[in-house]
Amino acid sequence: MMERRRMDAALLGLFLVHLATALEVPLDLPQPPTITHQSPKNYIIDPRENIIIHCEAKGKPHPSFSWTRNGTHFDIDEDPNVTMKPNSGTLVVDISRAKAEHYEFVYQCTARNKHGTAVSNNIVVQQSRSPLWSKERVDPIVISEGRSLVLRCRPPAGLPPPIIFWMDNYFQRLPQSARVSQSLNGDLYFSNVLQEDSRNDYICYARFPYTQTIQQKQPIVVKVLNLDAINDTMAAFYNDTDLFSEEPADERKPNFLIPSGPSSSKTVLRGQVLEMECIAEGLPTPEISWAKVSGELPTKRTSFLHYDKTLRIVDVSESDAGEYRCTARNPLGSVHQTIRVTVKAAPYWISGAPRNLVLAPGESSVLTCRASGTPKPSVSWAMNGIPIENSPKDLSRKVEDDTIIFTDVQAGSSAVYQCNVSNDYGYLLSNAFVNVLSEPPRVLTQNNKVYQVIKNRQASIDCASFGSPIPKITWFKDSRSSTLDGDPYVLHDNGTLEIHTAQAHNSGKYTCVARNSLGIYENHIYLEVKEPTRILKQPEYKVVQLGRSAVFECKVKHDPSLIPTMTWLKDDGELPDDERLIVDSDSLTIVDVSESDAGVYTCIMNTTLDHDSASAELTVVERPDPPTDLELTDQKKRSVQLTWIPGDEHNSPIQKFLIQYEDFLHHRGHWHNLTEVPGTRTTAHLKLSPYIHYTFRVLALNAVDFSRPSFPSRMVKTEPAAPDENPTGVQGFGTEHDNLVISWKPLSGLQANGPGLHYKVMWRQKVVDSDWTTVTVANNSKFVVSGTPTFVPYELKVQAVNDHGAGPEPAVAHGYSGEDLPVAAPDNVQAVLLNSTLAEVHWDPVPAKLIRGHLKGYKVYYWKEHSLHKHNPHLVKSQILTFSGNHTRRMLPDLHPFSLYLFNVRVYNGKGEGPPSPNHQIVTPEGVPSAPSSLRVSNPNLDSLTLEWSPPHERNGHITGYTLRYQPVNDSNELGPVEELALPANETSLTLLNLKYSTRYKFYLNAITVRGAGPPISEEAVTVMDEGT
Repeated sequence: MMERRRMDAALLGLFLVHLATALEVPLDLPQPPTITHQSPKNYIIDPRENIIIHCEAKGKPHPSFSWTRNGTHFDIDEDPNVTMKPNSGTLVVDISRAKAEHYEFVYQCTARNKHGTAVSNNIVVQQSRSPLWSKERVDPIVISEGRSLVLRCRPPAGLPPPIIFWMDNYFQRLPQSARVSQSLNGDLYFSNVLQEDSRNDYICYARFPYTQTIQQKQPIVVKVLNLDAINDTMAAFYNDTDLFSEEPADERKPNFLIPSGPSSSKTVLRGQVLEMECIAEGLPTPEISWAKVSGELPTKRTSFLHYDKTLRIVDVSESDAGEYRCTARNPLGSVHQTIRVTVKAAPYWISGAPRNLVLAPGESSVLTCRASGTPKPSVSWAMNGIPIENSPKDLSRKVEDDTIIFTDVQAGSSAVYQCNVSNDYGYLLSNAFVNVLSEPPRVLTQNNKVYQVIKNRQASIDCASFGSPIPKITWFKDSRSSTLDGDPYVLHDNGTLEIHTAQAHNSGKYTCVARNSLGIYENHIYLEVKEPTRILKQPEYKVVQLGRSAVFECKVKHDPSLIPTMTWLKDDGELPDDERLIVDSDSLTIVDVSESDAGVYTCIMNTTLDHDSASAELTVVERPDPPTDLELTDQKKRSVQLTWIPGDEHNSPIQKFLIQYEDFLHHRGHWHNLTEVPGTRTTAHLKLSPYIHYTFRVLALNAVDFSRPSFPSRMVKTEPAAPDENPTGVQGFGTEHDNLVISWKPLSGLQANGPGLHYKVMWRQKVVDSDWTTVTVANNSKFVVSGTPTFVPYELKVQAVNDHGAGPEPAVAHGYSGEDLPVAAPDNVQAVLLNSTLAEVHWDPVPAKLIRGHLKGYKVYYWKEHSLHKHNPHLVKSQILTFSGNHTRRMLPDLHPFSLYLFNVRVYNGKGEGPPSPNHQIVTPEGVPSAPSSLRVSNPNLDSLTLEWSPPHERNGHITGYTLRYQPVNDSNELGPVEELALPANETSLTLLNLKYSTRYKFYLNAITVRGAGPPISEEAVTVMDEGT
């Protein structure tokens, strides 16, 4: 036995190549039948429509069909109501002449040809049913408040079961909550009842999905009473009612209504939905929680329904078996319920249903029917619909439980094998044929097919083939120098050649060759690797004001051989059909933007191979809507609270609110800014002034602009009062030498605080024990005091007064009466010579009482009386230097050397200048002279020329002589050696001898005083050319 198992294991290993792939046999080749479509095992039909029982199959030759009904042959020809579709096994039952219930049987279809027989599942046909509710008397229910209540539904049994829901007479669903909810069987549970639960139309409805009909139960009347109501009404109402309690319920800990007892159990099938429920009564209403005692709940497959009263686990597996605990809890205590879950399993495939085998004569393989279930299912085999133990013996076939081993098969042994796997919870029936063929290879993929792929993506080029024995596939590229069987190529068992990351050099012509013992076949495939589509410039986030334009750019690069298509989406949907949206080749423009245009815009560039996309959001902003609902509260004499509701900010946050007021009493129609508050506030505490008739309005500001003003608030009137403040800006000054002008900034209407505003003006000289002089001034902001002494200091006060009193004690201001011209000149005036062009002037200050005004500064008048050189003219031109402030020394710049200056000093105030000081002299010493006033060349000869010049205009002293320098200059403007001559002061010309002929010379001439040489004057000249050269 052990040796046989080893042999079987080795044989199975050799046959894995046949298990790895399921070959699709071309329909032009002989093959047994294969069922391609059939009705479900449990087939519920609508009794109002014809019954169609599907059975489709393929094969070569095309199969014929027959049926069994309840296990015996069903002769279709004998039933005039049943027809079979041409070239098909599908039955059509005409129920116009028969009742559907007469065809409620178990059907099985058989498809056969000369190579074998395939059978369908057992198809159980049942008509859907929606029976009427059985008639019953539903008595009204009277119950005391706080008790629990269950309203039973008990719907009629339908096929499939109906969907249950509770509604009222108006077809409105009854509200449900943690206190009131529907159970899985349709009953309505009240954890505790309230008086608001009283109603006469609790109606349970059952909807039958196949017929789309709805049945309803008789309405249930519920009356919830408290103890007083029970005592007063028991004798008068509901003689035949069910009375659930006689007194109102006290608070109590939870108690389970569903399920009953401390524990329960539930069985569920693998792959189905597990639903467990716990409904508890109690007061206050209990809360339900769930846990798995023996592990964790499967989070991804778990949900809680009906206010956590139902635990739902989908796609149940064996791991979901175990104990689950639900807990009901309220403030008075808790109660637990344990539910033991057992998971069973109808048969299911472990590695898929058995696969068709195509074998060449002499080949070996296995047919496997591997399934599991709980309890473990049994496996039975049939061949061509006949139990395999009753089929003809075949030495090449051996059955080992769930496997049939085929060894050295021969032509003519083709057949269809049925595998039936069953247990208490269901069955699996599968057909798999064994087709014994001798067929040379063929490639099923279209010849010269072109594959296109994007660079850096996976490329797969197919070589689907068929042959028996199974062909071996090899691939070549271009020159076919070697097979493609290593990196970067991956050859799959189905013949597909994969390139994990395609590059441009992978483009080209590929050849796939299919070989078996009967022949060879080759196919040509072309691969084109394309450049990817990429968005180079993505659309950007836009914030656009209402009515403006928005432009989203989307610039794209793509393979030039691919035709691109640009698509724009808004919020993942199509763009609105609006002429304001203009789509260009690389942009989307939205003109006259509206609020509805806000959203996410996506540009998608599609080619036949790939696409790229990018998104950007458009935010439409506008100035805010005006605030609304202005309300004034907490009004006091001098304050009021203002609140408002902000308007729509239009996607731009409100930065601040501006509060304005109108004074209906004094400035009707004029709005004034009162205060501002941050945009996060919607209330302001406003300070009020007396004697104002206020109305307020509010404006909101965002990044766009101010909103329109809100509607005005109601009017707030304040009572008059004495002024709170006095005028500001009080000052005193004189316009004449004998007056004092007192001025101030008048109060505004808001500051007046009442009618009859006037001013109490007070002044006195700033001396000890001087009395205040007082006048009253109205409708003016200044007062002139006449007959004052010249430039005397005064103390000043201005107080606001109205009909209701005076303002606070005013502060003292200071001023002076009018100025007059100074009456004295500075004393001790002198000058110190610093150099030939600069002197410093000194003086003593004029006493303040002689200035007779505010000292503004001093002025120095000076002029050049004459030059000390006899040749310079006599000039008298006065200059003035003004020095602000109380200075006593200043510089006199830019004096001429060798000159006589006269000067005097004067003081000045706001009225003007005082008398001059006596004139004083300044004698400047000699300085360097200016350049000679002219220099010219005359009498040029071959080797000599004459220079003539004039003395400087500004000699600045006695000229003691001149200096002459000269040097030759060549054609490149390069200077030669310098010659220098000293000339006496009385000469004005000079003839230079022994010069070079035809040479350009440059001359420089300076005048000299005892202070040195002045700047030069220059000239150029050329000696005469030698005519003999």
